[in-house]
Amino acid sequence: QLQLVESGGGLVQPGGSLRLSCAASGLTLDYYVIGWFRQAPGKEREGVSCISSGGGRTNYADSVKGRFTISRDNAKNTVYLRMNSLKREDTAIYYCAARPAWKGCGLVGYDYWGQGTQVTVSS
Repeated sequence: QLQLVESGGGLVQPGGSLRLSCAASGLTLDYYVIGWFRQAPGKEREGVSCISSGGGRTNYADSVKGRFTISRDNAKNTVYLRMNSLKREDTAIYYCAARPAWKGCGLVGYDYWGQGTQVTVSS
């Protein structure tokens, strides 16, 4: 059974930092591209970042470039999203997703999804 479980969300103040984790089971993560997505109330789901199966390629949405960093530890079957300089507009439910490595690193078209973790940026 393929599962992705996000963790690390919570309440942070503007300018703060948070690290999200995506733990995979039922699959070998080194064969998959992993993406992070977010959805705020009343808005469409937005692709945030992705990382190739070997970690050699990453992509970021313009809204998070320079602030967020995606990384992976395939030995632990875990992908991380480090979020710095958080803004109120970063408030959303954050999801991780996986797709086979041959599909490449992109911000659309993923096959397996976690259930999300809430990130709230507020003073």
